[in-house]
Amino acid sequence: MSIKVVNLTKSYGKQRVLSNINFEIPAGQITGLLGPNGAGKSTLMKIITGYLIPNNGEAKINQISLANNKINAQKTIGYLPEQNPLYDEMYVREYLEFHRNIHQLPSKRIDEVIDITRLEKEAHKKIEQLSKGYKQRVGFAAAIIHEPKVLILDEPTSGFDPKQLVEIRNLIKEISKSTTVLISTHIMQEVEALCERVLIINKGELIADKMMNNFNSYKQQIIEVEFDYRVEKVALEILPNVDNVINTKGFVYEIYFSTEIDMRPKVFDLAHDIGLKIVSLNKVNQSLENYFLELIK
Repeated sequence: MSIKVVNLTKSYGKQRVLSNINFEIPAGQITGLLGPNGAGKSTLMKIITGYLIPNNGEAKINQISLANNKINAQKTIGYLPEQNPLYDEMYVREYLEFHRNIHQLPSKRIDEVIDITRLEKEAHKKIEQLSKGYKQRVGFAAAIIHEPKVLILDEPTSGFDPKQLVEIRNLIKEISKSTTVLISTHIMQEVEALCERVLIINKGELIADKMMNNFNSYKQQIIEVEFDYRVEKVALEILPNVDNVINTKGFVYEIYFSTEIDMRPKVFDLAHDIGLKIVSLNKVNQSLENYFLELIK
């Protein structure tokens, strides 16, 4: 396993930030770490990269324990934190030369990462002259210059415009061909666009671990129904196999069923029995967003 986390717990005083986190990520997989703000994602990333020490548990990178051999484990990690730590007064090539020297790499590696990150036209510029998208590319170049086996990205696409998003996504996909990638984000679209697997964390607990291609097989069904007037949720909760009823707006309701059987006929029959008129009745495709919101409600 490229990343292995066992029983990780982290507290600050009496406040528990992470509670008994366990997961493994195999080599070559792009995995998303998804959660609302304050869920504990950044704390978990900092522990995995060796910047924080957990109160309990252990993290291993490429079978090397961060607790017992942090330096060797960190040599196999590339890390791009949410606040990209660039030196704005330095030139792009100069900044990458700085990182090359840290890792004691041959000079040709600078040209290689400039090519990978498409920085050829920007290499002679000062970092402060670059757009946010190109600054992020410089951060990527520095993170992969030593050819890490594991790449950790904390909110790598936050604040980008649509064109920049596409460019950064393509860059991550290209890098992932030879590197295991863990992406922390609160943006569900990024996980759907990039990841093979999603880990969902909320209030310091890992509440879901799911392959993205399994969403169509998720055995929960969502029916969206609009009536001609408001109805109490309790009237809909008498339907069989109901998990939850949400009044999303006006007279529109989402009904969550724990069955794959099409429940629209049951909703129609209930509406008829209690004198409701149905304006619209649709089966909603299960998505990461639906799944996520249902989990953290």
